[in-house]
Amino acid sequence: MSELVARTGRHQQRYQHGYRLIAGCIPYKFRDSEEHEAEVSGKTIEVLMISSTSGPGLLFPKGGWENDETVEEAAIREAVEEAGVRGDLMHFLGEYEFKSKTLQDEYSPEGLCKAAMYALFVKEELDCWPEQSLRQRSWLTIAEAIDRCRHSWMREALEEAFSKWYADGMIKTMKKDD
Repeated sequence: MSELVARTGRHQQRYQHGYRLIAGCIPYKFRDSEEHEAEVSGKTIEVLMISSTSGPGLLFPKGGWENDETVEEAAIREAVEEAGVRGDLMHFLGEYEFKSKTLQDEYSPEGLCKAAMYALFVKEELDCWPEQSLRQRSWLTIAEAIDRCRHSWMREALEEAFSKWYADGMIKTMKKDD
C-alpha cells in the first residue's frame, strides 16, 4: 500500500475573478439511536469536524481546488488528507464566499475565497492519513457541530444547506463516477 501524502503549495491552485477556489465537504454517518438521546427515524446523524491548525474551534475538511482535478475530486481529496475519511459525495450544498486572513497572495491579495461544499457519506475511516499529526477528528451531532464550528460560512453550510437536505430526506443528487 502506498503512503498517502497531502498536496502542498499553490502552483496548481485555481482562481476566478480574484477569488481562490476552494472545495470542501461535510462528512457524515449514521449512529444507532440507542447510543444517543436524539432520535431521528431510529438513527442519529453525526458530522465529522477536525481541529484547526491555526487556532481554536473546529472545521470541516476543505482546501484549494487545483488545476488537474474536478471540484468533486478536490472535495474528496481534502476529506482524505485532512480528516482521514473516504466516502461518496451525495449532494452539492452550495458555494460560500469568505475572506481569509491567511490565504492572501498575488492572485487574491484581499484573501477572497469561494468554497464549493458537498455532503460526503463516510464509508471508511482511515487509521493513517496525511494530516493526522496536525488534526484531531470529532464526530458530533448537528447541534454540537453548530456550537463548535469556527467559521460562520461553514456554520451556514451546516445549518441551512445540510440541515435542509437532511430534513428533505437526504436524496442523493450526485452521480457516481465509476
